[in-house]
Order: sequence, then C-alpha cells, then structure tokens
Amino acid sequence: METIIPRIPLGDWIEAGLDWLTTEYSGVTRAIARVTQSGIDVLDGALLAVPDWALIAIIALICWRLSGWRLALGAVLGLELILNMGLWQPMVQTLTLVVIATAVAVLIALPIGIMAALSSRLYRVVMPVLDFMQTMPAFVYLIPAIPFFGIGSVSAIFATVIFSMPPAIRLTILGIRQVPAELVEAADAYGATRTQKLLKVQFPLSLPTIMAGINQTIMLALSMVVIAAMIGAEGLGSEVWRAIQRLRPGDGFEAGIAVVILAMLLDRITQSLRKPSAKKE
Repeated sequence: METIIPRIPLGDWIEAGLDWLTTEYSGVTRAIARVTQSGIDVLDGALLAVPDWALIAIIALICWRLSGWRLALGAVLGLELILNMGLWQPMVQTLTLVVIATAVAVLIALPIGIMAALSSRLYRVVMPVLDFMQTMPAFVYLIPAIPFFGIGSVSAIFATVIFSMPPAIRLTILGIRQVPAELVEAADAYGATRTQKLLKVQFPLSLPTIMAGINQTIMLALSMVVIAAMIGAEGLGSEVWRAIQRLRPGDGFEAGIAVVILAMLLDRITQSLRKPSAKKE
C-alpha cells in the first residue's frame, strides 16, 4: 500500500554517519583496538599460564571466603566438569572477555550514574537513552562494532560494553536517590561538602544497589560475548556457533552447560560481594 508521506531514509543516514566516523576517527579506533587486544592477550595468557588445578583452587578459595563451603564445592565440581568436557580454554577466553567488558562498562557507568543521580536535568536526559539501549535487540549492537574494529574479540567487547552498561547506570542512580533525605540533611548540618556527602554517605549506603547493577552487567556481558561469536569472538560462544554450523547438538549443549556454570559462579560471587557480612555456612 502506497503512502503519501515519503520514506524517511533513516538507514542511509545511519550508514553515512558510520562511514564518516570510521573515516575521520580511524586512527582512534585502531589505537583502541590495539590496546584492547593487548589487554585480552595479556589476561588470556596469564589465566592459561596458571595450571587448571591451581586456577580451580584459587576460584574455590575465593568462593569459600566470600560465601562458604557450598559455593566452593559447587565451583570445584562445575569447573572440573568444564575441564572434563575439554572446554577449559574456551571458558578462560570467555571469562577474559567478560572481565574486560564488565570493567570498562562499570568505569563508564558509575560516573554517569552518579552525575545523573545528583542532577535532575541530566537524569531526564539519561533515562530515555537507557530505555532505548535496553529495548534494542542485542544483535543490533554487533552491526556498528564491525566497521569500527573489524571482526574479532575487540568488536565483541565494544558491543558488550554498550549492551551491558544500562543496568549499572540505572541502579547507581536508583541507589543514590534512595538514600534517606534525613541522612543527607544531617551531613549538610555538619558542614559536609558535596564530595564528602557522596563518598561518606550516599555512595556507601547505595553500594548494595550498585553491586546489584554490576551483577546484572556481568550477566548481560556473559550473554553478549556468547552472541558475539557471530563476529569472530573466541570462547564458549564460538563453540556453540560451531556446533550449530556443523549440526552437532551434543557439542552445542556441552558448551551451553559450560556457559551456565560460569554464569552461576559469577552471579553467586557478585551476590556475595553485596552481603559481605552474611553468615557463611
């Protein structure tokens, strides 16, 4: 059915914008790609240089210290299963991508969240942007990554950072805005500066909520690095993608189980960080 209103060439505008950005800032993107790839190589090499049994012991010790013996036992059993299935290296590669993407996302998200929580004007600008980012299909974030950084793990991290940032920003804003006004007024009465109020009152009291946002960022990052196997990212996602291409459902399920184990471990560890004083069983 024909329409009177002419078609808006939105896609053409987006392509032209991406072409201009990649042309004008190619030196910047290449520098970012080199630094990011170096970080991936260093962390990958460091984790793979540690014997598998030693890394399992280290992770189990962290789990025991944070949450207790049940999580430590679960970590040992889960990681041993991944090792038994021959997926240790892809698991380490996935962990590397998640750690780097989460670190970058949090470093960007926390300042934005804090500023938006303290500024009503910025809050009104940030919230619609977050709504847009969280409703955009995950696969769409892979499209602009390729022109900027090409095929591979760097593009995967770029797409993962953009996809996983919104929960950290949103829950940082929520946590700081939920600090009781009486406590903020008491800090004002004692002559605290804006920075002192933030660092000694608002941020400590909002930390559990902020940690919940970081937890969600980690989960979204893990889901995205699996999807990013479509653009050449190494890890468990590439194992799933390879199993789909070769019609080998057994291999795909094994890689999927490894993803679930890694997700459960990261989730329980970050949840334990939210409750450091909880009684360990």
